[in-house]
Amino acid sequence: MKISRLTMLLFGLNLLDALLTIYWVRNGFATEGNGLMAGLLDMGNVPFLTVKTSIGAVAAIMLWRWKDLRIAQYGLTLALTIYVGLMAVHFVTGLSAFGYLSQNFISNVGNWTNGVFALIV
Repeated sequence: MKISRLTMLLFGLNLLDALLTIYWVRNGFATEGNGLMAGLLDMGNVPFLTVKTSIGAVAAIMLWRWKDLRIAQYGLTLALTIYVGLMAVHFVTGLSAFGYLSQNFISNVGNWTNGVFALIV
């Protein structure tokens, strides 16, 4: 896939992440994990969305601008991998929010992921 499409995909995933975060937080299904972004979200949807999409746009533009550098290609791959993981988190949040996953299941997954991260760190 061309790098220009991949950078547009990165920005699109960034925007989708922002919109889903607003929805989950405003409806009480989740909290924002990033303290800085949580503060912006407390100020309102517009400041949060503006900063979140601006950061995503700058990152996408920089990665596209220096697309010929190997580090930019690795950075784009890493960023897309992270955002795909975030979309999985949003998917599970949605399943939980709409009652398709029990609270017990969510607790067990949380305990398992904490154990995995403890092994890594």
